[in-house]
Amino acid sequence: MVASAYADPVELFGRWLPKVRNTPPRAYFGDAALVAFLLAQCFDGVFTYVGVVAFGIGIEANPVVAGLMMQFGHGPGLLSAKALAGGLGICLHLLQVHGAVAVLTGFYVAAAIAPWSLILFF
Repeated sequence: MVASAYADPVELFGRWLPKVRNTPPRAYFGDAALVAFLLAQCFDGVFTYVGVVAFGIGIEANPVVAGLMMQFGHGPGLLSAKALAGGLGICLHLLQVHGAVAVLTGFYVAAAIAPWSLILFF
């Protein structure tokens, strides 16, 4: 054996053990729910912007979003509301509350995207 200035790691620290994965397995349902939620936010934002430009601010049913749009303008007010909603959806995803993200996605499709689609396209 060759003499060295370093101690033998096996004698000093023991045998090497493989690392155990402490993170939970990937939740593909949660990923799909988050992507669908963010797409729903984008579609709702685009439909809301087109509807407000075409019909006026009075057509917006959400008083918070309407107030933001009146205070800051159509684009910035709507963008801030949608960015906040998307950020909170991402927070729910990171906290692994995937069922709530999926339910909110369904709610946005039923209560926001479907009515705007009927108003704008039919």
